[in-house]
Amino acid sequence: MKLIFELSGEHPRIPFCEIECVGKLLECAEQVAVAECPDPDETERLAMTHVVMEYLGECNADRSSFEDLLKSLNIKSGKSFAGRVKKISGTAIPDSQLDLERCIGSHISGQVSLNSPDEEYRAVFSGERCFFGRVLYRIDRGGFAYRNPMRRAFFHPGVMMPIMARTLVNLSFAGEGDLLLDPFCGTGGILLEGQLLGCRVIGSDMDRFMLGGCRENLPSAEVLCADATNLPLPDGSVNAVATDLPYGQSVCIRAESMNKLYNDSLAEIRRVLKPGGRAVVVTHVDIREIAGRHFDIIQYHQQRVHKSLTRNIMVMK
Repeated sequence: MKLIFELSGEHPRIPFCEIECVGKLLECAEQVAVAECPDPDETERLAMTHVVMEYLGECNADRSSFEDLLKSLNIKSGKSFAGRVKKISGTAIPDSQLDLERCIGSHISGQVSLNSPDEEYRAVFSGERCFFGRVLYRIDRGGFAYRNPMRRAFFHPGVMMPIMARTLVNLSFAGEGDLLLDPFCGTGGILLEGQLLGCRVIGSDMDRFMLGGCRENLPSAEVLCADATNLPLPDGSVNAVATDLPYGQSVCIRAESMNKLYNDSLAEIRRVLKPGGRAVVVTHVDIREIAGRHFDIIQYHQQRVHKSLTRNIMVMK
């Protein structure tokens, strides 16, 4: 099914890459993507998407083209409906959002209900293009806020927030029933997001205090006190890996240096990962030279968290 995705805009590229876990990208514009997705229900797993729509059409971002598109679609709704418009910053169309919404209402046959519609038809104007569709899902971003790490049984400062943890799992392509590994699991945020998607999860860490907290947060998860450079797992035994590698001097490691830890842990991830599986690794320094010894790097992103922290996100096979 061809779908339109209205994206969050949290990063210029990652939201588009995340969509690839549910379908094939066909078209990209500012904060908008079009993709072919075999199972639209799967799109509810996405973290950096706001709205998912059935693709109905697209046109140039001007009033005349928009009216021509609506006329050509000749939509007859048997349910109450509302027309909504989103104008991405920088779009070419000067008309107001309200005028464009009235335009939608006047070109669809059916009962308009602005307060509690059964259906929503939505136009997203981005740059020189307009994308028009029928809303299927609104991603429950409130669920991520509810899973704020401070609400968990065990909390430790500096942990990754749920939206990014979910995004990493999605970038790994881990699906229902797949075995997802986090060899530096900490308090278990990535494992939690994997569990919510139906993955089998396994985590390891050398810090027994953090591992105890992880067990409090995820009592049903399999977690091990293990050295990430010598995991007690068979070759090719995990479907996907998503992890945030440690940094600084406060972490519990056995390696003689951080670079040695990065190299040896990536070699071990390579060993336990099934052929064709993805490893998504976050670091706070650029280790592409080290990672390239063991993997093909298929994506590399940087995300600025604050002035002293920039995440380096590598997707590797």
